[in-house]
Amino acid sequence: MENKNRKVLITDTILRDAHQSQAATRMTYEQMLPVLDQLDEVGYYSLEAWGGATFDSCLRFLHEDPWERLRNLKSHLKKTPIQMLLRGQNLLGYKHYADDVVEKFVEYSLKNGVSIIRVFDALNDVRNLETAMKAIKKYDGICEAAISYTTSPVHTNEYFVKLAKTLEDMGADNICIKDMANLLLPYNAYELVKSIKAVLKPQTKVHLHTHNTTGTGDMVYLKAIEAGCDIVDTALSALGNGTSNPATEPLVKTLEGTPYDTGIDINKLVPINNHFKKVADELEKSGSLNPNVRKVNVNTLIYQVPGGMLSNLMNQLKQQGKLDKLDEVLAEVPNVRKDCGYPPLVTPSSQIVGTQAVLNVVGGERYKMVTKEFKALLKGEYGKLPAECDAEVVKKIVGNEEVITCRPADLLSPEFEKYKSEIAEYYTQEEDVLSYALFNEVALNFFKWRMAKNSGIDKNIADNKDRVYPV
Repeated sequence: MENKNRKVLITDTILRDAHQSQAATRMTYEQMLPVLDQLDEVGYYSLEAWGGATFDSCLRFLHEDPWERLRNLKSHLKKTPIQMLLRGQNLLGYKHYADDVVEKFVEYSLKNGVSIIRVFDALNDVRNLETAMKAIKKYDGICEAAISYTTSPVHTNEYFVKLAKTLEDMGADNICIKDMANLLLPYNAYELVKSIKAVLKPQTKVHLHTHNTTGTGDMVYLKAIEAGCDIVDTALSALGNGTSNPATEPLVKTLEGTPYDTGIDINKLVPINNHFKKVADELEKSGSLNPNVRKVNVNTLIYQVPGGMLSNLMNQLKQQGKLDKLDEVLAEVPNVRKDCGYPPLVTPSSQIVGTQAVLNVVGGERYKMVTKEFKALLKGEYGKLPAECDAEVVKKIVGNEEVITCRPADLLSPEFEKYKSEIAEYYTQEEDVLSYALFNEVALNFFKWRMAKNSGIDKNIADNKDRVYPV
């Protein structure tokens, strides 16, 4: 073993990725509230509690203002930094936003309670991270730049090491290896972490994120820790393992008394986890949590399809009465991925590649039907793809249309003020403009609901004297 006497830090994802992975991000703030003060006393490096799909889910399904949720979380998490996940120039939406919106979103995320922002790009195109990373540093946040991990002929250790060094040079405080589909195997993790640590400054932390979809997550963490990994993501066992992250308690106990001891007292975790067991039961009863997501799925190692993407493919096929075609679709996913330059399968590329695989199988002819998103991916509208695309496929789909080679956001004009004017009737705070910029229709529906709810005196006005709510 190397790196003796090096405390391993833990980021717990129970408030974000755990329920996003297992229960479609349906945990409410009220379900979190009873144990927030206890979570703050555990001694975590951070609590991942915002970003990802939480923003969309709050507005669309839970009748919560995501910004208000963040402020409420911060009022209880006074010792433990709140961490969020940000999709670079995509923010928390599914397209590229202009630089003024990206900078403003980062500013208000930090202003409202976030301390650490993990920022990634689905294609590992660092140009799509520039604006967000600069803004994180400008507004005094901790910048954790993430590598979207995948496997392909071009995604070698050398590729990832070079990328890690580039991100550090761009100002990253931490480098995260984001293994969203649990494809990183234990001995590969050891070599990758060791290689990355060798080129980084001593103060730059390496943070590893994986899931336990394929059942290898705990072993991946152990080998990575032996190689020098500083921080790992885990989820309290009530919503850990399976498509979620490896469970917190077993790792804490495994490292106890070793040179990598986390310093976390497992006895503090037991009552908190007991609370989340009840929450998990509630989510299962409501239909948000399917017990199948807790099982090991080795197909992920073969098809590289993350858990969320698999559910999406099954839903698409079910709606068309073609669920019997699932195996064919799964086999087609790697082919489509190769044709479009081996993008890592993470939002939004996972949805784009997956949907195209469905169309190729159901349509009976490859690329007979093509989504506008897949065409945009080939045209460079999402950024530079890791490898050259199949020339025949590009010719068939893109034809003679121009392919973008610049940073896609360079083609976008400032848009924050435009969005602000469009919601003048519903505006209560600058954060509303950002909600609307990301999710137009969904945000408008939420604003209308909020206006109706607040037709009397809103109880939150007393706590937010600097904000004006419509009455």
